[in-house]
Amino acid sequence: MEYALCGRSGLRLPRISLGLWQNFGRHHPFENGRAMLRRAFELGVTHFDLANNYGPPPGAAEEAFGRILKLDFAGRRDGMVIATKAGYRMWDGPYGDGGSRKYLLASLDQSLARLGLDYVDIFYSHRPDPETPLEETMGALDHAVRSGKALYAGISNYSPEQTAAASAILRRLGTPCLIHQPRYSLFSREPEAGLFSTLEEEGIGCIVFSPLAQGVLGGRYREGIPADSRIGHGSASLRRDDAQLAARVAIARKLEPLAARRGQSVAQLAVGWILRQKAVTSVLIGASQASQIEELCAVPEQPPLSPAELAEIEALAAPAAINF
Repeated sequence: MEYALCGRSGLRLPRISLGLWQNFGRHHPFENGRAMLRRAFELGVTHFDLANNYGPPPGAAEEAFGRILKLDFAGRRDGMVIATKAGYRMWDGPYGDGGSRKYLLASLDQSLARLGLDYVDIFYSHRPDPETPLEETMGALDHAVRSGKALYAGISNYSPEQTAAASAILRRLGTPCLIHQPRYSLFSREPEAGLFSTLEEEGIGCIVFSPLAQGVLGGRYREGIPADSRIGHGSASLRRDDAQLAARVAIARKLEPLAARRGQSVAQLAVGWILRQKAVTSVLIGASQASQIEELCAVPEQPPLSPAELAEIEALAAPAAINF
């Protein structure tokens, strides 16, 4: 595994990291998740990304990860970078959502209890909250670090302007923003419109999520909608009636000859396309089986895309390059 410095910090992250957004809830086989985490770590994936609401139900992914830590990673904590987040609705009532100091710090305590840890390496504000002053949200991240419950502060889903403002506040407080986590793929290219340049200017690392457009670039929907897929299960983030889905599946098929010439899968091609970005520290992958982790962990060792190949990808993917 290759590792890269995260922004202007001294922390190195693997070029491929594993996210527990899906496939680690109570409806998924525990032993399969356990096997995936073990295989990922064997391949040099040292960074594992969670959030308070990952599951389903919310909190289940952290509970499962905590169990696996005890079973399989005793004594390995200092060889791992573990992240969690808060910002979306986690519990009912006025204090279980948003960016308030009360919600963020209470959620962090709950996350640590589910994980069975004294601290996480990175604690994120999962989203900007228009009803909470940015100073309050960033102050909560600063407090989390100063209290020893997190080593670094991060943000996710912030615009370039919000990112610059958040970074300035954290810098004044003495807790620099380590990392930003945006959505980015061939079909979701908003970070190119200012965010990547802002991150480089601010010295903030970047780890992107949904690199395969939630499975579309991994061939998940090549022959239709499987019953056990996210759309088949009624995922709120992928819609069965999304008119763009068929067009994007068609584009993924058109990328197959290029990937084949390179000895790659389309999924590997898509992740390599992301890693070409100077601002990107790591690509956050999801998986439902260990073989998918093995497939994508091979990408950093594969030859970089040539200018001609990048132009070919651009010509094929640009018509669908809007938010998924």
